[in-house]
Amino acid sequence: MKPQINKIGTIDVDLVETTPIVFRERLYRFEYVRPHYWANHTGDSYFRFVDHESGSCSKPFAVGYHLGNVMVEGNAVYVTGTNSWDGERVDIFFSTDMERWEVWNALDLPGYGIFNTSLCPHERGYILMFEVGKPREVVGIRFTARFATSQDLRRWELTPPECTYSKDRYTAPHCLRFHEGFYYNFYLEALDHGYEQYVVRSADLVSWQPSPLNPVLNASDQDKRIANPRISAEHRQRISSAENINNSDIDFCEYEGRLIINYSWGNQHGVEHLAEAVYEGTQAEFLVSWFPDGMK
Repeated sequence: MKPQINKIGTIDVDLVETTPIVFRERLYRFEYVRPHYWANHTGDSYFRFVDHESGSCSKPFAVGYHLGNVMVEGNAVYVTGTNSWDGERVDIFFSTDMERWEVWNALDLPGYGIFNTSLCPHERGYILMFEVGKPREVVGIRFTARFATSQDLRRWELTPPECTYSKDRYTAPHCLRFHEGFYYNFYLEALDHGYEQYVVRSADLVSWQPSPLNPVLNASDQDKRIANPRISAEHRQRISSAENINNSDIDFCEYEGRLIINYSWGNQHGVEHLAEAVYEGTQAEFLVSWFPDGMK
């Protein structure tokens, strides 16, 4: 049976890449705020955290960075971000209070075009999945997942070049998880009728098995529900009339026995909205349930 994801509805507009996290037993949403976000009056991009219950925002940090992602480990927060859109560098921001940040370089890859990142622990340390659009000999047809590993989050090593997904078509990666020997890559598949969220898994980052239950998410009328009472009348009108051919940029965390899920919907060409969904179960249950027949 396909895992049941219950869409709650839209919580903001002009936000795409976000990550729900639990830090010190409290639920937050990490947000990459683009320059054109409706409430961004700085003229630049930045990262921030939003308290899920109160809606209060942390101080902006990583000004000028793009396409962030976050991992929580104990009392520490690690945020990855690219130095520019289509950039060549991934840096890591570290904090124990979400206010004071230390930063260091993880990847510096001249000639690459790097977009989304996703960081998670695995059995030998940590793994970083990053989305690449160039060079062609690395990505094939853009966009493609590439990987790097580390034992201490400071010194990073690229995996062998055959560790990708996938060079034969558009497979934009966004969310990586590791569970009991398998890497789970939640990525965007471009289809004739739009864009849908899919999942594949692998034991070696080379051979991948697609879930027989794909897609994970696809566009539906439920995306347009209003889940945030603070959304303005103007934005509500935009939501109701917006073209919707896309569910993308999924990310999630486990909180109080259920999965909190963020994703984007819209036209995948600039008119996009942030939505929330839930899965009634643990992260482990969610991952495994997409592959009911086991690895083949």
